[in-house]
Amino acid sequence: MRSKGHSLTFTSLRAGLFWLVLLLGGKGFAADPGSPYLPDQAPSDQKPGSVLIYNLYTSDVTSPAIHNTRIAITNTSAMIPVAVHLFFVDGVSRSIADFVVCLTPNQTISYETAELDPSTEGYILAVAVDRNGLPIVHNFLIGDAFVKYASGHQAGLAAMGVAARAMPQMSSLSVAVDLAFDDLQYEQLPAVLAIDNILSRVSGNDTLVVINRLGGDMGLGATELGPVFGLLYNDVENSHSYTFSSPRTQLRYQMTNLMPRTTPRFTTVIPEGRSGWSKLYAVPTAAITGVALTYHPGSLGAPNAFMGGHNLHHLTRTNATIRIPVYPISCFSR
Repeated sequence: MRSKGHSLTFTSLRAGLFWLVLLLGGKGFAADPGSPYLPDQAPSDQKPGSVLIYNLYTSDVTSPAIHNTRIAITNTSAMIPVAVHLFFVDGVSRSIADFVVCLTPNQTISYETAELDPSTEGYILAVAVDRNGLPIVHNFLIGDAFVKYASGHQAGLAAMGVAARAMPQMSSLSVAVDLAFDDLQYEQLPAVLAIDNILSRVSGNDTLVVINRLGGDMGLGATELGPVFGLLYNDVENSHSYTFSSPRTQLRYQMTNLMPRTTPRFTTVIPEGRSGWSKLYAVPTAAITGVALTYHPGSLGAPNAFMGGHNLHHLTRTNATIRIPVYPISCFSR
């Protein structure tokens, strides 16, 4: 017969091991690729940065009243003007269009993409640069995108701010430079994404998911998304794996029995009145971001129907490199 003291000792030891596993980030269990985020190492849509990533923009020049995006960018510095090089990445063709905006201290500016980059869908990379077009440390940029589709999906999406840590010496004669997201020049970028609060399609919810691959040469073309692995969980913790691949740099899909393809199918995993969540990552590990937008036709009249959208959560981080073209900027004498 065990003594009470031995029982307490065993219970305390087991509890201690449980908390140790949690503190070590779950080591000993199957781990996600990439490194866990530390409090000061996370790109976020709630902070300023020297690089902004707008995860989604779209427009239809034939019906901009119901299918369009309004983007805004703001320089929160009260003293320092800045030039910002914006790269509009076509999610399908992976081609790039760019222009430069000049912001005085405390200035904000906004555009509609139906006028700026009509009939295109993709994501935007914005980089703070100097008068030579070289990247600089200017962690004062914030931005937003208000997106609406003719399907009814719509959301206000804050741009993800990525802080610059230190800028290496670069030549003003360069025609292109690499932005290193390695926690030395810029913060690392997301590797594993989470789609939270996936509502049942059987209940009338239509969830639109957008996944971006971050990488490539902004003077030539963005990198394709390639293979992706994911896990879909229902609200009783059962998981179901799925895979897909895309030659695009941005993949947009509605969550149905066709995508993600699970066994059993999506509407069985998350039946009427239930919810779930999913996590996914590129294979091999690469920097990705994304958004989820949910539309319900009865959202204005039914108490249990909702609509809106948000950027996807970031669970781990990884290194990435993006090359940008460099040319002189007619902005300020910085």
